[in-house]
Parts: sequence; C-alpha cells; structure tokens
Amino acid sequence: MKLLKCLLSLSLLLIQLCPCFIPSVYALEKVSLQLKWTHEFQFAGYYAAKEKGFYKQAGLDVDIREADPALDVNNEVLIGRANYGVGTSSLILERKAGKPLVILAVIFQHSPQIILVRNGSTAQSVHDLKGKRLMLEPQSEELVAYLKAEGIPLNSITLQKHSFDVQDLVDGLTDAMSAYSFSEPYYLDQSKFDYQAFTPRSDGIDFYGDNLFTSEAEINQHPERVKAFRDASLRGWDYAIAHQDEIIDLILKKYPNKNRPNTREFLRFEADKISELMRSDLLATGYMNPGRWRHIADTYADLGMLPKNFPLDNLLYEPNPAINFKLIYSIITVTLLFACVAGVITFYILRVNRRLAQSLDELRAGALKLKLLSMAIEHSPTSVIITGSDTRIQYVNSQFTKETGYSADDAYGKTPRILQSGLTRVETYQDMWAHLSQGKLWKGELINRRKSGEVYWEEAHISPVNDENGKLTHYIAVKLDITERKHTSDRLVHMAHHDGLTNLPNRILFFERVEQGLALARRNHTKLALMFIDLDRFKPINDRFGHAVGDAILQEAAKRMLECVREADTVGRIGGDEFIGLMLDIGDQENAELLATKICNALSIAFNVSGDIHRLSASIGVAVYPEHGHDEISLAKSADLAMYYAKASGRNNVKVFQSDMKNLSIEH
Repeated sequence: MKLLKCLLSLSLLLIQLCPCFIPSVYALEKVSLQLKWTHEFQFAGYYAAKEKGFYKQAGLDVDIREADPALDVNNEVLIGRANYGVGTSSLILERKAGKPLVILAVIFQHSPQIILVRNGSTAQSVHDLKGKRLMLEPQSEELVAYLKAEGIPLNSITLQKHSFDVQDLVDGLTDAMSAYSFSEPYYLDQSKFDYQAFTPRSDGIDFYGDNLFTSEAEINQHPERVKAFRDASLRGWDYAIAHQDEIIDLILKKYPNKNRPNTREFLRFEADKISELMRSDLLATGYMNPGRWRHIADTYADLGMLPKNFPLDNLLYEPNPAINFKLIYSIITVTLLFACVAGVITFYILRVNRRLAQSLDELRAGALKLKLLSMAIEHSPTSVIITGSDTRIQYVNSQFTKETGYSADDAYGKTPRILQSGLTRVETYQDMWAHLSQGKLWKGELINRRKSGEVYWEEAHISPVNDENGKLTHYIAVKLDITERKHTSDRLVHMAHHDGLTNLPNRILFFERVEQGLALARRNHTKLALMFIDLDRFKPINDRFGHAVGDAILQEAAKRMLECVREADTVGRIGGDEFIGLMLDIGDQENAELLATKICNALSIAFNVSGDIHRLSASIGVAVYPEHGHDEISLAKSADLAMYYAKASGRNNVKVFQSDMKNLSIEH
C-alpha cells in the first residue's frame, strides 16, 4: 500500500513537469504597458499582440499607454502605476541605485541612440562638440558613456533641455541633439538638411535598445502572468516584422501620434530601420546574452558609472529555468525498481491467496500509474536512452528517433557509439567514464552524428543505476539538442570581435593578436611591423554620394589590403576610414616599408561603384618592433605619428617612424 502511494506521488510530480495549456475560463486580467514615447512603429509588436488577440489568448486585457518627455517610465513601473515598461540599457544603472527592476526581453539588438550635428558647423568629428550646445534627453547614459570614452567631459559641453523638436537643429537653436536613428533622420532627409550622425557603436559601445521590463514585485506576485505577457508580446513582434504593411495600416487607423501625425512614408522608413536593429535574421526575438550584459556593465564601470564587477543577479529574467534532471533520474530509477517489485508482488498474490482481491485491485491501479509514467517518458521533449550494464541499448524514446534518425530497431542491441562523430575530444569521454565508474552523474556536451551524416551538438546527462545490492544494472541518458544554441553563441562571439561592415577584426581582437605577436617575436627574436592606414579623401565621397557608396568602398579597400598581406598577417578596422595592419616576422624595416607601399599602391587604384569611378589614396605610418616600441601602446603611438606625418607630407605615401617625428607639430 505504501509503495502504491509513493508511485502516485511520483506520478503527480512528473505530470507537473510537463506544461499544460488550458484555455482560461476566467475574466481577462487587466494590466498596463507604459511606452517610452508616443505611438509609432517603434512599438509595433505590442499593437500587433493586442489587435491580433495574442494578449487575449494569454488571458490579458492590456492597456498600452503612450508617453511624453516629462514621464519617467522606470518610476511608473516601480510604483506600480504600470505593470510593464519599455526602457533603455540604463536600467542596469537603475539597478545599481537600488531600484528592483527586471529586464524581461531585448527587442533591439543594437541601440538606436545617436547624436545629430549640423553639418554646416565646425563639427567634423565628435570631439568638435567641445564648447558646443547639445540637447540631451533623459536616460541617455549610453551617449554619456560614449562621450566619456571619447575623452569629452560633460562640463566642456553646454547642455540644453531637450525640446524633442528636430526643427530646432535646423533653425540653429542648438548645435547638436540626441536622437533615434529610425526617427529624426527621416525628417532631416525630407527637409534636405545637411547633417552628421555620430553613434556610440563607432567606439565599441554597442548596447541593447528598447528593453521590455517589469518590477520584482510583479514577478513575485504574478509569475505566470509575467511569462504570458512576455510570450504574447514577443509573438506580436514576430507578427509585426512579418506583416509590416498591415501593422502600418493599423497604427494609422487606431494609434494616432499625439505630437505629430504619422505618415505612411515615415512609418515605412521607421519599420525598415527597426528591422535592421532587431536582427531577426540572426537571433530569436527577445534574445539577450548575459555575457553581453556583462560587457555593458563593464563598459559603464570603466567609465566610472558603475563599480567594478557589478553583480547582475536578478537583473535578467529567466523564462525557461533549467530542467531538474536529478528529479527525472530519480523517477525513472524508482519506476524501474517498482516494475520489478510489482511483478514479484503480482506473482506472489496470484499463487498464495485469492482472498487478496482488494490488494490486487490496488496493484492494478499501480500498474496504471506505471503506464502513465512510461507514456510521459515516451513523449518527453528530451531524448532518452537506457542501456544495460554492458552499454548496449535496451530502450530509446520517440524523441531519440526524431533527433538522430535511428529507429528503435536500428538502435536496440547496439551501443551509443553509433552516434559518435569523431569530433568530440578524447578527454571528454575520459571524464565521462571517470564519473560513471564511480557511480556519479556526468553531464557535458558531445558532438554527435545523425544517421543522415549531419553533425549536431548535444547536452548529455548520464547516470548509472544500481539495484538494491549496489550492483550496476543500467545507464540512463537524457539529452538535449543544443546545435542552434551553439551556432547562435558562435555568431555572437564573431560579431563581438569583428567589424560588421568589412568582417575584419575590430579593435579588441586586433590588439589581442598584437599582444600574441609581440610575445612570439620576443621569444623567437624576430621583428614585426604595425601599420596605421588612413584613407585620403574618403569623407567627401561618403558625404556626397551617401553611406551606401562609402560602405562599398570600405569593403573593397579591405579586400585589397587582405590580398596584399600574408595569411599569417592581420588587417583590422578600428573605425570610420581607419585601418590597421600587423605583419609578423617581417625580417627588416625595408620589408615592412615595401609591404606598406604595396598596400598604398593597391588603394590608389580607382574604385568602381555601380558604374561610378571614385579615386582615393592612403597615408600609411609604419612602426617596427623592437626599434620603435617594445609594447603595443608604444608601437601604436609610433605608427600613428608616422601616419599623420605621411598625411602632412602630401598624402598617398608611406612613412616609417623616426625619432625626430616626436618633435614635429602636426595638425591631426
């Protein structure tokens, strides 16, 4: 009897592990979403979720509220006047201030915040903002971090209250203003106004934008509602991006902008720019990487806006907590043991006493529970394999067949080695058997191969099963296909270390290679060369013909430089039209100068973009280790000074660093 009660309890636990979706029979819960601005395509996903019934299907009646410049969205959610809000990555600074706000999802993978500057002014770079007037809107800490990273103290700028009217920039009432890349540039382009846009991304400050957030109180008191609201909102965003014209019609009809009437042309411009910021082609909507949030926190810390190693505990919402595999293993083990015991009890009851009819009925009920457990394992969303102590497969569930392509008949009697691809490290298998031979659970990642030959990644949890005498009887493995997760992680790592336009190494990756190259040169007593490469007359072409032409020229220039260097060398882009080269084991200074001249000649060849001919040149500065510096900082300074000397000497030439250059006054 006690055994049957135990089985019933375990059955209930397994059923609770499987999520069920039961239509709500209760009235819709009223909640509110506080936007950060007036109605525009910037919030299209939430309109789609409401109007297409996604919120209603989740049991929610959502009030979507637009905002005005004076409204503090974070405070609205914090005091409970709104349940959810849309905010910037400065939410991490609110957390540091002790405000219990939690980020549910990231909508824009790249922040749209920029600084617009009158092109007729003297501001040719962001450094020229010193002494100028700047309208800076609230919660623009990302732009503040950008200015600090560029060495521009706020007290060197005249800060003005933001009017949120781009006409003030046109009329000369300010020299610069903070803006969003998908909004104000449209109106400036329409009015044929000449301007420049500076983005923090040019300095490696690539933050998230438009984060959906809530309070800890909302999560603690209504956890199911939070998950339902988040899922419905992300579903709305997927629909809005896939049906942009339909949602534009919806905004024009039902969500008028209280500041200025929306036009179809503006909403189409906004939708195109937002699609680029979301990167739905690479990542699932709402995806946020804890490692990237750590990078954001470290960026703020480097600028003195956060303490070092600021903890991110409880800042990021976890929609899918990890599966409790230990509980599943316990259930499976007890189930197998119970199957043996149940069979013995059944046989005993039939032979010994027919008068135990009531106990027999209870045993039948237990068999039904056992069947339910078996069905739950068979329909588990994870792949399950059970082998004997000899590692030969005795059972696989349907998910195993779906993931691997091997049928149950293909697998029975064979060992899991049929899945091996030969790509998993030998040390991984050694660690696995070291754990299993000691009776311990092992978990790790394997690179396996499907029956079709396709290679895939698995997260495996394998446990030995012993009988009541401690003898090994089975191995049970529960596996998850994590191929997509690994690919996404690899893409994010690549994006973090490479320039998005040219695919060349960015500043971070390049100087890591410089550090490695210097270590190799010191050990082998060889020389290396560092080259600073600046394209001459690129900016006038970019300003006159547009960014599309400029981008095409930068991509072609990168290609030409790569064709000039060896496979072991590195060419990187550090921003704008500035490139940098690393040449290992260069031999002598003359070889470095010859290679730089080769690059200079390649860049002087005319660029053909869509039938138009554009002529540029390059100014290149060269520094050689160890003559011109013993570390990356001193070498970079020497190469940079030589480059500016080349530019001041008439451009389209190569200069190798000389000690007397330090005494020259060159206007950068």
